[in-house]
Amino acid sequence: MDQPELIARAEAVGARLAAIRQRITDAGGDPEATRIVAVTKGRSILTAAAALRAGLDELGENYAQELARKVDAVPGARWHFIGNLQTNKVRNLAPHVRLWQSVDRRRLLAEIARHSPGAEILVQVTERMVPRRGGCEPGVARRLVAEATDLGLAPVGLMSMALPGPPKEVRRQFRLVRSLADELGLALRSMGTSDDFPLAVAEGSNLLRLGRILLEDDPPPRRGQRHDPDTTTLA
Repeated sequence: MDQPELIARAEAVGARLAAIRQRITDAGGDPEATRIVAVTKGRSILTAAAALRAGLDELGENYAQELARKVDAVPGARWHFIGNLQTNKVRNLAPHVRLWQSVDRRRLLAEIARHSPGAEILVQVTERMVPRRGGCEPGVARRLVAEATDLGLAPVGLMSMALPGPPKEVRRQFRLVRSLADELGLALRSMGTSDDFPLAVAEGSNLLRLGRILLEDDPPPRRGQRHDPDTTTLA
């Protein structure tokens, strides 16, 4: 790996992280108590390594193959799976995933329990179902939390993605998730992405999933160099 480039990228990530922590404070949150997952989906191993070097050891991926290719190349990272997950991918991911953030059905719970006994999970909640977006309605979420415990898993919180709308509506959605987490006695509220994290923090989020605002997009490859986010290796 190009060490000068790694150092430069890590410094840039660190500067953006400092600005994000200030925005967390401005939103009424505690930056020391707010965990940040650096979303490395679609980004190179160099960028993932830069995030780790900048002090962000929790990294998030949406795609099983991409996560599997980065695990060995970025030692020391704690991986979160944050996207829609097919049950047939669980077996291969189980040795690597520290927190399953997008659990929204019993069959997926059962598969995680089978291949990763005792794993920590977040149940993904949505106020209403939308095609091609994951999540389950609050009543289903209550049942999944209970069933996760019965299966020997550790339901530690809820995860949600706000549906599009004005800030007032987005805050209302986050407030519903926080209320449900409180009702169920769950400590983690994974709410907030690059576009809406200050609103999420204001409504009680303590786990943010940040990609673009934190890592930006990978720069285009230099002339004559092929860009492939999955083939860079750590030296």
